[in-house]
Amino acid sequence: MAVTALSAALLAGTATAGTAAAHSGVAVPKVAAGQDRPELQNAMQAFVDAGFLGAQLRVHDQRGEWVGSAGVRKLGQTAKPPTNGRFWAGSVTKTFTATLVLQLVAAGKIGLDAPVAGYLPKLGLDQRITVRMLLQHTSGLFNYAGGEAYDDGTYVPGLPATGDEWLDNRFHSYTPEELVRFALSKPARFEPGTDQSYANTNYTLALLLIEKVTGRSYAEELQRRILRPLGLRDTVVPGNRTELPGPHAHGYYRYQDAGQQKVVDISRQNLSLLAGAGDLISTTRDLHTFISALMSGKLLPAPLLAEMRKPYGKYNYGFGLFVQDLGPNCGTVYQHNGSPPHGYGALMYSSPDGSKTLTASVTWVDEATRGPAKDFQKLVDGLVKEVFCGGPAGAAEEAKQSQ
Repeated sequence: MAVTALSAALLAGTATAGTAAAHSGVAVPKVAAGQDRPELQNAMQAFVDAGFLGAQLRVHDQRGEWVGSAGVRKLGQTAKPPTNGRFWAGSVTKTFTATLVLQLVAAGKIGLDAPVAGYLPKLGLDQRITVRMLLQHTSGLFNYAGGEAYDDGTYVPGLPATGDEWLDNRFHSYTPEELVRFALSKPARFEPGTDQSYANTNYTLALLLIEKVTGRSYAEELQRRILRPLGLRDTVVPGNRTELPGPHAHGYYRYQDAGQQKVVDISRQNLSLLAGAGDLISTTRDLHTFISALMSGKLLPAPLLAEMRKPYGKYNYGFGLFVQDLGPNCGTVYQHNGSPPHGYGALMYSSPDGSKTLTASVTWVDEATRGPAKDFQKLVDGLVKEVFCGGPAGAAEEAKQSQ
């Protein structure tokens, strides 16, 4: 369902482009300053027109840097989202975690095809599960967040991760080991290495692996190996922190209470529920810097970056990356999007060499049925084609001319 309860005035809002970065202190290259990129404005505004509250977008390409925002920052107000505001980045976190693991592989501290149980013997893991299987989602481990539907038709519930039950538990604190032990108490989805199933458990286990072999916390190791070297000052491992620091757009959740419809601000939440798998706070600028550095070979040796980008299984998933073929004249992009339980979505896309990137965040009034999120993928596809293919029409014309 679209957010029909909101007034047209709240959902209205034109995109702020190019020089809008000045409002958030973002330095914009001269080549981009004052750029008129109506195609980007329109693709971003499409989210707002479909019922999303707000969007912020950053594009780096051959024309320089473009930043903009559309919609509103907060329900009931008219101010637009900050163009470099903080947001809950969701599963974009997995790309950071996979990069950390591979850096430790490069340092000889972790074996990519070694049994995880050898590093974490106290968990009682299946000896057949390797580090590679964690990163590719082929371990078969139960997904602790939300639950699992098995092939025989049975459903096993997990920890509250969506809907009204999550809303009531959104400030609950979890430890990574608690999450993993909960998952291990449930039946495996399949024998290790025989199938592929996206599970946050794999990346929370990767967090524990990082901590075990380094003797430092995940947050410290991320800061030491990625955030500080790249100057990512706005990316945070929140732990039990519930506040989004600095300027940010607000996400919401709508629910029924005694027959009355209520809307609650969920910009405050505890994402220890998704430790190592979906708990980062970041910005579009930091995500651009990270994915561009990763793709251009600044964070990993070439052989390991090639392994990371090798698509595997039914998801075309490498290590913390989806490999997506956009078709003729568009090429391949490497991406990982993210959405914490409700109200926020993050996008992170890059060309193979890191020279063209798209990073974004959207917010909306969510609900158990996901509200306007039903249109999310269609809108993302349109935006991605606009950036990497010159738009749907442009891509079609290029393909026609090449025949």
